[in-house]
Amino acid sequence: MAQSTDYTIANQSFPSFRSDLNDVLESINTTNSGSSRPASAVSGTFWLDTSSASAPILKFYDGSDDITFATFNTSANTVNVSDSATDVLGDTSPQLGGSLDVNGNDIVSTSNANIDLVPNGTGDVTLQADTVQVGDSNANATITTNGTGDLILNTNAGTNSGNITIADGANGDIALTPNGTGRIVLGTACVPAIDTSSGLTLNFDTDQNFFVTLSSGSNTLATPSTEDSNIGQSGIIVFIQPSSGTGTVTLSTDYETVGAGGVNSLGLSGTSSQYDIVPYFIKASNSILLGSPQLNFG
Repeated sequence: MAQSTDYTIANQSFPSFRSDLNDVLESINTTNSGSSRPASAVSGTFWLDTSSASAPILKFYDGSDDITFATFNTSANTVNVSDSATDVLGDTSPQLGGSLDVNGNDIVSTSNANIDLVPNGTGDVTLQADTVQVGDSNANATITTNGTGDLILNTNAGTNSGNITIADGANGDIALTPNGTGRIVLGTACVPAIDTSSGLTLNFDTDQNFFVTLSSGSNTLATPSTEDSNIGQSGIIVFIQPSSGTGTVTLSTDYETVGAGGVNSLGLSGTSSQYDIVPYFIKASNSILLGSPQLNFG
Protein backbone atom coordinates (compact mmCIF):
# COMPACT_ATOMS: atom_id res chain seq x y z
CA MET A 1 0.00 0.00 0.00
CA ALA A 2 1.12 3.59 -0.61
CA GLN A 3 1.43 5.52 2.62
CA SER A 4 -0.92 8.47 3.10
CA THR A 5 0.78 11.80 2.74
CA ASP A 6 -0.94 13.13 5.86
CA TYR A 7 -3.86 12.58 8.23
CA THR A 8 -5.64 15.73 7.08
CA ILE A 9 -8.94 15.23 5.25
CA ALA A 10 -9.82 18.20 3.10
CA ASN A 11 -13.32 19.57 2.58
CA GLN A 12 -14.21 17.85 -0.66
CA SER A 13 -16.83 15.88 -2.51
CA PHE A 14 -17.96 12.65 -0.89
CA PRO A 15 -16.19 10.19 -3.24
CA SER A 16 -12.89 12.03 -2.75
CA PHE A 17 -13.54 12.32 0.99
CA ARG A 18 -14.19 8.56 1.24
CA SER A 19 -11.03 7.74 -0.68
CA ASP A 20 -8.96 10.08 1.50
CA LEU A 21 -10.52 8.66 4.69
CA ASN A 22 -9.86 5.06 3.61
CA ASP A 23 -6.19 5.89 2.99
CA VAL A 24 -5.89 7.39 6.48
CA LEU A 25 -7.64 4.45 8.10
CA GLU A 26 -5.49 1.92 6.20
CA SER A 27 -2.35 3.77 7.25
CA ILE A 28 -3.46 3.58 10.88
CA ASN A 29 -4.45 -0.07 10.49
CA THR A 30 -1.00 -1.01 9.14
CA THR A 31 0.89 1.01 11.80
CA ASN A 32 2.05 3.49 9.17
CA SER A 33 3.92 0.70 7.37
CA GLY A 34 6.15 1.35 4.41
CA SER A 35 9.72 1.50 3.23
CA SER A 36 10.20 5.01 4.60
CA ARG A 37 8.86 7.19 7.38
CA PRO A 38 5.38 8.49 6.50
CA ALA A 39 5.17 12.18 5.63
CA SER A 40 2.48 12.58 8.28
CA ALA A 41 4.85 11.50 11.12
CA VAL A 42 5.20 13.85 14.04
CA SER A 43 7.26 13.52 17.24
CA GLY A 44 5.97 10.42 19.03
CA THR A 45 4.84 8.55 15.91
CA PHE A 46 5.50 4.81 15.66
CA TRP A 47 5.87 3.42 12.14
CA LEU A 48 6.73 0.05 10.64
CA ASP A 49 9.69 -0.06 8.25
CA THR A 50 8.89 -2.84 5.76
CA SER A 51 12.07 -2.52 3.69
CA SER A 52 12.68 -6.18 4.64
CA ALA A 53 9.56 -8.26 4.28
CA SER A 54 10.91 -11.03 6.56
CA ALA A 55 12.26 -8.64 9.21
CA PRO A 56 10.12 -5.50 9.46
CA ILE A 57 11.31 -2.95 12.04
CA LEU A 58 9.08 -0.95 14.38
CA LYS A 59 10.53 2.54 14.70
CA PHE A 60 9.82 5.57 16.87
CA TYR A 61 10.12 9.06 15.38
CA ASP A 62 11.40 11.59 17.94
CA GLY A 63 10.91 14.61 15.70
CA SER A 64 14.33 14.40 14.08
CA ASP A 65 15.46 10.77 14.05
CA ASP A 66 13.99 7.28 13.87
CA ILE A 67 14.79 5.05 16.87
CA THR A 68 14.58 1.28 16.37
CA PHE A 69 12.22 -0.21 18.94
CA ALA A 70 11.86 -3.82 17.81
CA THR A 71 12.59 -6.14 14.90
CA PHE A 72 10.08 -8.84 13.94
CA ASN A 73 11.19 -12.20 12.56
CA THR A 74 8.22 -13.36 10.51
CA SER A 75 9.84 -16.76 9.81
CA ALA A 76 10.49 -17.67 13.46
CA ASN A 77 7.55 -15.65 14.82
CA THR A 78 9.82 -13.87 17.33
CA VAL A 79 10.48 -10.30 18.38
CA ASN A 80 13.88 -8.81 19.18
CA VAL A 81 13.23 -5.78 21.35
CA SER A 82 15.98 -3.16 21.18
CA ASP A 83 14.99 -1.19 24.27
CA SER A 84 18.06 -0.94 26.57
CA ALA A 85 15.92 -1.96 29.56
CA THR A 86 15.88 -5.51 28.17
CA ASP A 87 19.70 -5.62 27.86
CA VAL A 88 21.35 -7.12 30.97
CA LEU A 89 24.30 -4.81 30.34
CA GLY A 90 22.14 -1.85 31.22
CA ASP A 91 20.10 -3.57 33.92
CA THR A 92 21.80 -3.28 37.33
CA SER A 93 19.59 -6.00 38.88
CA PRO A 94 18.46 -8.35 36.08
CA GLN A 95 16.13 -11.22 36.97
CA LEU A 96 15.17 -14.30 35.00
CA GLY A 97 11.55 -15.02 34.36
CA GLY A 98 12.34 -18.68 33.73
CA SER A 99 15.17 -21.19 33.45
CA LEU A 100 18.28 -20.05 31.61
CA ASP A 101 18.99 -22.23 28.58
CA VAL A 102 22.57 -21.70 27.38
CA ASN A 103 21.62 -23.39 24.11
CA GLY A 104 24.95 -25.18 23.75
CA ASN A 105 27.02 -22.14 24.71
CA ASP A 106 29.21 -21.43 27.74
CA ILE A 107 29.09 -18.92 30.58
CA VAL A 108 32.45 -17.17 30.24
CA SER A 109 34.36 -14.19 31.62
CA THR A 110 36.86 -11.86 29.98
CA SER A 111 40.25 -10.50 31.07
CA ASN A 112 40.89 -13.49 33.37
CA ALA A 113 38.02 -12.44 35.64
CA ASN A 114 36.49 -14.88 38.13
CA ILE A 115 32.97 -16.27 37.83
CA ASP A 116 31.33 -16.16 41.28
CA LEU A 117 28.21 -18.04 42.34
CA VAL A 118 27.01 -16.21 45.46
CA PRO A 119 23.71 -17.33 47.02
CA ASN A 120 22.02 -14.99 49.46
CA GLY A 121 22.06 -15.65 53.21
CA THR A 122 21.91 -19.36 54.01
CA GLY A 123 21.32 -20.34 50.37
CA ASP A 124 23.44 -23.09 48.83
CA VAL A 125 25.00 -23.56 45.42
CA THR A 126 23.48 -26.83 44.16
CA LEU A 127 24.96 -28.76 41.24
CA GLN A 128 22.24 -31.20 40.21
CA ALA A 129 24.39 -33.57 38.20
CA ASP A 130 25.79 -36.98 39.10
CA THR A 131 29.16 -36.02 37.63
CA VAL A 132 30.77 -32.58 37.56
CA GLN A 133 33.72 -32.02 35.24
CA VAL A 134 36.54 -30.08 36.91
CA GLY A 135 39.01 -27.98 34.93
CA ASP A 136 40.09 -28.77 31.38
CA SER A 137 37.80 -31.47 30.01
CA ASN A 138 40.83 -33.28 28.63
CA ALA A 139 42.15 -33.83 32.17
CA ASN A 140 39.25 -36.18 32.99
CA ALA A 141 39.02 -34.89 36.58
CA THR A 142 35.52 -35.31 37.98
CA ILE A 143 33.46 -35.09 41.16
CA THR A 144 30.80 -37.80 41.13
CA THR A 145 27.94 -38.99 43.34
CA ASN A 146 26.61 -42.51 43.01
CA GLY A 147 23.14 -42.11 44.48
CA THR A 148 24.03 -43.77 47.81
CA GLY A 149 25.62 -40.81 49.58
CA ASP A 150 29.18 -41.31 48.36
CA LEU A 151 31.22 -38.46 46.91
CA ILE A 152 33.95 -39.65 44.56
CA LEU A 153 36.93 -37.51 43.50
CA ASN A 154 38.32 -39.03 40.34
CA THR A 155 41.42 -37.86 38.48
CA ASN A 156 41.29 -40.70 35.97
CA ALA A 157 37.79 -40.73 34.53
CA GLY A 158 39.36 -41.21 31.11
CA THR A 159 42.92 -42.14 30.26
CA ASN A 160 44.94 -39.57 32.19
CA SER A 161 46.43 -40.28 35.61
CA GLY A 162 46.81 -37.78 38.44
CA ASN A 163 46.93 -37.25 42.18
CA ILE A 164 44.29 -35.96 44.59
CA THR A 165 45.95 -33.47 46.95
CA ILE A 166 44.35 -31.91 50.03
CA ALA A 167 46.57 -29.04 51.14
CA ASP A 168 46.41 -26.02 53.42
CA GLY A 169 48.56 -23.06 52.46
CA ALA A 170 48.41 -21.32 55.83
CA ASN A 171 49.83 -24.06 58.08
CA GLY A 172 46.37 -24.95 59.32
CA ASP A 173 45.04 -28.37 60.25
CA ILE A 174 43.19 -30.58 57.81
CA ALA A 175 40.50 -32.48 59.71
CA LEU A 176 38.67 -35.55 58.44
CA THR A 177 35.67 -35.89 60.76
CA PRO A 178 33.09 -38.64 60.10
CA ASN A 179 29.68 -38.28 61.68
CA GLY A 180 28.57 -40.43 64.61
CA THR A 181 30.00 -43.94 64.37
CA GLY A 182 31.40 -43.33 60.90
CA ARG A 183 35.02 -44.17 60.21
CA ILE A 184 37.84 -42.86 58.06
CA VAL A 185 38.69 -45.73 55.71
CA LEU A 186 41.96 -45.83 53.79
CA GLY A 187 42.09 -48.26 50.88
CA THR A 188 45.02 -50.55 50.31
CA ALA A 189 46.35 -48.16 47.68
CA CYS A 190 47.07 -45.73 50.52
CA VAL A 191 49.96 -47.99 51.61
CA PRO A 192 52.16 -48.03 48.53
CA ALA A 193 54.69 -50.77 47.93
CA ILE A 194 58.29 -49.60 47.70
CA ASP A 195 60.72 -51.20 45.33
CA THR A 196 63.73 -51.92 47.50
CA SER A 197 67.45 -52.23 47.00
CA SER A 198 70.48 -52.17 49.23
CA GLY A 199 70.21 -48.37 49.36
CA LEU A 200 66.57 -48.14 50.47
CA THR A 201 65.49 -44.68 51.70
CA LEU A 202 62.05 -44.19 53.25
CA ASN A 203 60.24 -40.96 52.34
CA PHE A 204 58.29 -39.81 55.41
CA ASP A 205 56.99 -36.74 53.57
CA THR A 206 54.86 -38.83 51.24
CA ASP A 207 54.11 -41.98 53.25
CA GLN A 208 53.29 -43.02 56.80
CA ASN A 209 53.24 -46.80 56.41
CA PHE A 210 55.58 -48.78 54.19
CA PHE A 211 55.71 -52.12 52.38
CA VAL A 212 59.34 -53.09 51.87
CA THR A 213 59.96 -56.11 49.66
CA LEU A 214 63.40 -57.43 50.56
CA SER A 215 65.96 -58.77 48.17
CA SER A 216 67.65 -62.03 49.02
CA GLY A 217 70.74 -61.28 51.07
CA SER A 218 71.68 -57.98 52.69
CA ASN A 219 69.42 -54.89 52.48
CA THR A 220 70.28 -51.48 53.97
CA LEU A 221 67.68 -49.08 55.37
CA ALA A 222 69.55 -45.92 54.40
CA THR A 223 69.63 -42.52 56.11
CA PRO A 224 66.42 -40.62 55.34
CA SER A 225 66.23 -36.86 54.74
CA THR A 226 62.53 -36.35 55.49
CA GLU A 227 62.18 -37.06 59.22
CA ASP A 228 62.91 -33.44 60.28
CA SER A 229 59.52 -32.18 59.07
CA ASN A 230 57.64 -35.20 60.44
CA ILE A 231 58.67 -35.35 64.10
CA GLY A 232 55.97 -37.17 66.08
CA GLN A 233 54.87 -39.27 63.13
CA SER A 234 54.38 -42.98 63.76
CA GLY A 235 53.51 -45.94 61.62
CA ILE A 236 54.66 -49.37 60.56
CA ILE A 237 57.20 -50.84 58.19
CA VAL A 238 56.20 -54.20 56.72
CA PHE A 239 59.23 -56.17 55.58
CA ILE A 240 58.35 -58.87 53.05
CA GLN A 241 60.80 -61.72 52.70
CA PRO A 242 61.57 -62.82 49.14
CA SER A 243 59.90 -65.95 47.78
CA SER A 244 63.29 -67.53 47.27
CA GLY A 245 65.95 -67.15 49.93
CA THR A 246 65.83 -64.67 52.82
CA GLY A 247 66.79 -61.06 53.34
CA THR A 248 68.42 -59.25 56.24
CA VAL A 249 68.17 -55.55 57.07
CA THR A 250 71.02 -53.36 58.25
CA LEU A 251 70.10 -49.93 59.66
CA SER A 252 71.72 -46.55 59.18
CA THR A 253 72.61 -44.64 62.36
CA ASP A 254 69.35 -42.62 62.24
CA TYR A 255 67.41 -45.74 63.24
CA GLU A 256 67.45 -47.03 66.82
CA THR A 257 66.21 -50.41 68.01
CA VAL A 258 65.39 -51.62 71.50
CA GLY A 259 68.43 -51.84 73.80
CA ALA A 260 71.01 -49.59 75.39
CA GLY A 261 72.48 -47.34 72.72
CA GLY A 262 70.52 -49.12 70.02
CA VAL A 263 71.80 -51.68 67.51
CA ASN A 264 72.18 -51.40 63.79
CA SER A 265 70.33 -54.47 62.56
CA LEU A 266 66.85 -55.95 62.74
CA GLY A 267 66.18 -59.52 63.81
CA LEU A 268 63.70 -60.52 61.12
CA SER A 269 62.15 -63.93 60.60
CA GLY A 270 64.49 -65.21 57.92
CA THR A 271 61.69 -67.28 56.38
CA SER A 272 60.78 -66.99 52.70
CA SER A 273 57.55 -65.13 51.80
CA GLN A 274 56.87 -64.10 55.41
CA TYR A 275 55.70 -60.65 56.54
CA ASP A 276 57.55 -59.02 59.47
CA ILE A 277 55.99 -55.89 60.95
CA VAL A 278 58.11 -53.24 62.68
CA PRO A 279 56.53 -50.16 64.36
CA TYR A 280 58.39 -46.85 64.22
CA PHE A 281 58.22 -43.42 65.85
CA ILE A 282 60.09 -40.28 64.71
CA LYS A 283 61.49 -38.86 67.95
CA ALA A 284 63.65 -36.06 66.56
CA SER A 285 65.88 -35.14 63.67
CA ASN A 286 68.16 -38.09 62.93
CA SER A 287 66.33 -40.20 65.52
CA ILE A 288 63.77 -42.80 64.43
CA LEU A 289 62.80 -45.35 67.05
CA LEU A 290 61.97 -48.89 65.92
CA GLY A 291 59.93 -51.27 68.05
CA SER A 292 60.33 -55.01 68.33
CA PRO A 293 59.49 -56.86 65.09
CA GLN A 294 56.32 -58.93 64.98
CA LEU A 295 57.43 -61.93 62.96
CA ASN A 296 56.19 -64.58 60.58
CA PHE A 297 52.88 -63.31 59.30
CA GLY A 298 52.12 -65.64 56.42
